[in-house]
Amino acid sequence: MRSYAIGDIHGHLDKLQAVHRLIEADRALTGDHDAPVVHLGDFADRGPDVRGVIDYVRDGVQAGQPWVNILGNHDRMMWYFLQPVEQPDPLRNDLHWLMLDINIGGRKTLASYGVDVSDDRPVWEIHAEGRAKVPAEDLHFITQLKEYHWQGDHYFVHAGVRPNVPLDKQAQDDLVWIRGDFHDHKDPFGPLIIHGHTVIDNVTHYGNRLNVDTGAAYGGPISAVVIEGRDVWQLTEDGRVPVAVQQ
Repeated sequence: MRSYAIGDIHGHLDKLQAVHRLIEADRALTGDHDAPVVHLGDFADRGPDVRGVIDYVRDGVQAGQPWVNILGNHDRMMWYFLQPVEQPDPLRNDLHWLMLDINIGGRKTLASYGVDVSDDRPVWEIHAEGRAKVPAEDLHFITQLKEYHWQGDHYFVHAGVRPNVPLDKQAQDDLVWIRGDFHDHKDPFGPLIIHGHTVIDNVTHYGNRLNVDTGAAYGGPISAVVIEGRDVWQLTEDGRVPVAVQQ
């Protein structure tokens, strides 16, 4: 069982296209052109070209690419803000998508659609222009994102899972937001959990989970991995680099 995974994207189309080229190079060596490529969510926010990212991924799926797209918390926040009446994220109503004191990244997303997101502009005006300029098909794209993808011994999700809850009974709030309880759990989950959401310096294999978010949101790279069973390799310009289980 072979799968590919790509960490959090955050509006960086150039970086996304670069890791897809690495995957295509690996496919050429293996001859496997059907293994799924799973985008682990957070297509939106903080980067310069969210619109381009969504167009690129949607076009790939429509062209028949075996791409699987996972819902991230930033994608969910984007969807809720752009409803006819803007709404906060159901779990994090302490956060506003356009807030200035914490870099959620909603303003960068709207700017990629040509929305004026000036600091002194009222939120209701930004919301109205966003509703007018973000295409309905882009919001539909978000509604089509999967909460998780489970294939054999590989379970892909944006943030993680709630320990001791069956994997097919997980709550969306946890799948897109969880950190501490998931990270602290050292026992097996059954399948290997492949996730992003929490920025780390390097792709890290913890034995029961694999974190692929290397901080594109903050100037770092987007990372891509290939997973065969429990073995993981990071894809680089020089080919596969093994990712050993952290001791």
